[in-house]
Amino acid sequence: MISPSALSYLTAACLSWILVATASSDSTATGVLEGHVKIVSSKEVNLADASPSPNVASNYADYPLLILNKQDHTKITEVTPDDTGKYRVALPPGEYILDVQRRRPKGHLRATPEAFTIAASQTVRVDMAIDTGVR
Repeated sequence: MISPSALSYLTAACLSWILVATASSDSTATGVLEGHVKIVSSKEVNLADASPSPNVASNYADYPLLILNKQDHTKITEVTPDDTGKYRVALPPGEYILDVQRRRPKGHLRATPEAFTIAASQTVRVDMAIDTGVR
């Protein structure tokens, strides 16, 4: 059987541990980056081509986005937009750059890298336009 003084001590110790754990988790809180990808083209359709243009909007998975460290441009993570072009990713507080992965044969993609800052428990929205150069 536990004495009342030991029970009081254990209760205080548990409450202290819970408060410390809660405080330390707040200091490592993440923020969220979210946005929408728009796939566009600046090149006209070749009318001599009998085949219809592919629906580029349905190919969002072909255009993964890169999250880079703003200082040294190292890759932090990669995020793939869903089938409507939306994306969302949790990140630790810091300064980043959002860019599109330029893979071959889609190496001719044009997109402007966007700098952004994540703060703890905040959501930042960055939309990305990707020019494929073809329709």
